[in-house]
Amino acid sequence: MDDEEVELSHEQKKEIAKWFLLNAPSGEIQFVAKDVMKLLNDDELYREAASEAFSQYNKSHMICLEMPGRVGDVVITAFNELEENEFLDPRTAQVAIVDNIKQVCTAVRPALDDELPSSYVEEYRCTIDAEIARYVGDTYPKGVCSVYCVNGKDAEEAESDFELAVVISASRLSPKNFCNGSWRSTWNIEFKSDFQTLEVRGEIQVCAHYFEEGNVQLDTKHECNDSTIMQAPEDCSVAIANIIRHHEAEYFSALEVSYSNLPDTTFKDLRRKLPVSRTLFPWHNTSQFSLTRDVVKELGIGK
Repeated sequence: MDDEEVELSHEQKKEIAKWFLLNAPSGEIQFVAKDVMKLLNDDELYREAASEAFSQYNKSHMICLEMPGRVGDVVITAFNELEENEFLDPRTAQVAIVDNIKQVCTAVRPALDDELPSSYVEEYRCTIDAEIARYVGDTYPKGVCSVYCVNGKDAEEAESDFELAVVISASRLSPKNFCNGSWRSTWNIEFKSDFQTLEVRGEIQVCAHYFEEGNVQLDTKHECNDSTIMQAPEDCSVAIANIIRHHEAEYFSALEVSYSNLPDTTFKDLRRKLPVSRTLFPWHNTSQFSLTRDVVKELGIGK
């Protein structure tokens, strides 16, 4: 009985297209999109999939876009999304309007008062942002960062709780050399006035893609927790930057050790160094094999 081909529904095709787009390596979604568009051969279906996938991809990869008029750059994240396609840049107090599919910022507008944190929260946010910017500038050649208030933005006094989010994004894209990679980290900082402490939760994600005559990808995540005491804004910013610096350096060192051990661990498990017979092939003396003797005899070699 012949297998009958099953026609996929409109929704199934869209979900498959979204999967390919969302799983594109760092900096490669536009290349994947061209192939997906050809495979679908349906402009309306592609636009539906792309409108959903690009928005998620841009936020998860924390891409950085230049705002018009050289106002500055805006990092696209879930933390600073106000409305669909609108993202707050707290440094400039501007809201960027973004075309997610084209990955460009098309316009800006001044942020409204209710979109910005109180002066009390802003003092902490601003000093932490400056300290993190110095750290990122020293550590990541092409890195960007930002700090957002994600909870309690209307706090006006020391007895109020609030939460900030630090985002760091650095990428090195070199498709001509068949390699792309990115480092992304998010750090949620809870200011707890009752205990006069800061609780820090971090998540680091590293992605790398090498595709010269092959396809090798690294996608790894690491979570960590820390804490410090609540202090004046300047002291808090130094303490938080030191915590982030420590955990990121520690994880980077762990990745380096893992890479150095790859030949003897992961790659060794992927491929046998010896065949099942546990004997190296005798390339210097192949005449002992019957196949070699038959070929020599058939071709008349050595006569």
